[in-house]
Amino acid sequence: MKAILITLNIIVLSALAALAIEWPPALFAFLLVGPLSIISIWGISKGGLSARMIFVSTAAISLAGIAAGSYFSPAAYYGLLIVGPIVLLGTADMLQTKRAIRRNFPVIGHARFLLEEIRPEIQQYFIESNTDGKPFPREDRDVIYQRSKGERSTLPFGTQRDVYAEGYEWINHSMAPIEPDEMRPRVWIGADTCAQPYEASILNISAMSFGSLSSEAISALNIGAREGGFAHNTGEGSISPHHLQGGDLIWQVGTGYFGCRNEDGGFDPKKFAKNASRDVVKMIEIKISQGAKPGHGGILPAAKITPEIAEIRGVPLGQDVISPSSHTAFSTPVGLLEFVARLRDLSGGKPVGFKLCIGKRREFLAVCKAMLETGLHPDFITVDGGEGGTGAAPAEFSNSLGCPLIEGLTFVHNSLVGIGLRDRVKVIASGKVASGFDLVRRLALGADACYAARSMMMSMGCIQARRCNSNECPVGIATQNPSLRAGLVVATKSSRVDRYHAETVDAAMELLGAAGIASPVDLRPWHIIRRVSPLEIRHYGEIIDYLEPGKLLGEEIPSEFERAWKSASSTSFEHVDGQGVAA
Repeated sequence: MKAILITLNIIVLSALAALAIEWPPALFAFLLVGPLSIISIWGISKGGLSARMIFVSTAAISLAGIAAGSYFSPAAYYGLLIVGPIVLLGTADMLQTKRAIRRNFPVIGHARFLLEEIRPEIQQYFIESNTDGKPFPREDRDVIYQRSKGERSTLPFGTQRDVYAEGYEWINHSMAPIEPDEMRPRVWIGADTCAQPYEASILNISAMSFGSLSSEAISALNIGAREGGFAHNTGEGSISPHHLQGGDLIWQVGTGYFGCRNEDGGFDPKKFAKNASRDVVKMIEIKISQGAKPGHGGILPAAKITPEIAEIRGVPLGQDVISPSSHTAFSTPVGLLEFVARLRDLSGGKPVGFKLCIGKRREFLAVCKAMLETGLHPDFITVDGGEGGTGAAPAEFSNSLGCPLIEGLTFVHNSLVGIGLRDRVKVIASGKVASGFDLVRRLALGADACYAARSMMMSMGCIQARRCNSNECPVGIATQNPSLRAGLVVATKSSRVDRYHAETVDAAMELLGAAGIASPVDLRPWHIIRRVSPLEIRHYGEIIDYLEPGKLLGEEIPSEFERAWKSASSTSFEHVDGQGVAA
């Protein structure tokens, strides 16, 4: 191969030199091709055969061939339209210094980056099975799509899931199935503390801000919530005009205090009271942390910030908006509960709670102690899972930080039961509800209601392209690009959101009826069965130790809570010694 290339280059040089004597234009070709051939001959003889030398030789031979061909027919010059750009691209590859693949493999090295670019699509459409896709398998996505469109969502020929695989879960049916008490159950939040309590659906739209989502997506979600009678969490990006389509709102107040922010970025009670007094605002949720990036704050890339978003949030254009990792309105467990009570008063008596992903257990137990000592308590607590959701986050935060939802949910439920306040504080589980069984499972493990974010996005047409953080969402949901947003038709998508919610709740209630359970309030951990090995199954009442009411109030603290409980203090989030002194 080396000898062939060297010989070809010598022939090219000789032929062009001879042709130049009779045809002057060949001299120009000789001056262009000659250096390439000399470089090729020198490189092959010194360093051996390489992709770089093959490209140089090929370029020289191709250009020489076009030059020679044009001697016989001027039409040969059209070959430059194909060869010219390729030669220029390969030359640029060899001269650039950022990517070794392109320097070592001119032109063909681009194939690697092309394949890398389309790898997710190849994986999703041609490689993954119906049950192994992440984070939502194809089977779950199909159920969401079909229900949102009102299409047939039944499965033929039996389940494709391995029912003997570790981790498989189910609910046992009854020999005496019943009709549930009601097909669209509701749960009262703030009934004992609020002048304006709220009766919520058991499934609601999770926190997704305008800015992270397009105006069309926010409008479609809110109209769907209005038509279906369920709540729409605003996310920490404040209340935008697109949220005001008549759907019930849960206004989320984050560390950036968007919508109730003063010039210094702190909390402004007057602005809060103005927004909270809106009729459509039914509850207020203080965001402590979220599962995608607990302890990190929020990130809205500059590419997604339009003048409208900047005005709504009160932030400058042209730079990323980063919410602080912690609140400035409070710094202690008691301070958190006092802030809850303050917001409840400022809102005119609407339910106020907080959202968090469980991290250090003693910190949440410190809040529990503060509830006991002050007599103050939130109306609800939203538990987010460390597995994350729609929020963009650093890989380490998304993959390796925060307690997963099941462990976080059961811990919060147990803690509230242990201090005797579970009946006063409602618990909302946030994370990955796609089907009726997902909803039933979370209710059985300790939740009173659930949030869903990604499945609501899928009901609007999200294809799990996972480009939410790039402003390039192909279906116009998680982008501010006008050309992409144009693909989302609000009237169509809002009806799909409504229909998906209704059919998912109906499916959950049908499961309860088949299990002989009249209402979601009757669900218990032992109703959900999990295979823990190929030959062993357990219900969640056996997997997780559920506390008896008031168990944390006595002298004998359960062993799994003892260390965290004793190191928790209502006056500090820090670890304290046995005397209540911060260590």
